[in-house]
Amino acid sequence: MSEARDIRLVAQWLDDPTEAPMAVDLRIEGATLASTWDVFGAFDLDGAHPRPFILRRDGRIDFGGSRDNWRTDLREAELKVTSLFTVWFNETDSGRYKIVKIAELGAKSSSDKK
Repeated sequence: MSEARDIRLVAQWLDDPTEAPMAVDLRIEGATLASTWDVFGAFDLDGAHPRPFILRRDGRIDFGGSRDNWRTDLREAELKVTSLFTVWFNETDSGRYKIVKIAELGAKSSSDKK
């Protein structure tokens, strides 16, 4: 069994990778989500105004007081770069997202270690 790691996952919308990238902080074991609790993330809607959310245990994306009914199957996805998952923006509209980056929280790159 793999050791649990705290990571930041970055995903891009397949229809337009420059529109609404998503970042979520999670705990994973191997390529499986180990966070059974609510986790935090944000969509970057225009590069200047991130839209933070809580990813609830049931897959709801909670923007806090918003009436938006977004949800995702990210909790069931294989968590590795290139994996796909779905975000539903409402009952009839959805988008596929691709995981493009997974970085350990607290890890520094070689350029940061100078």
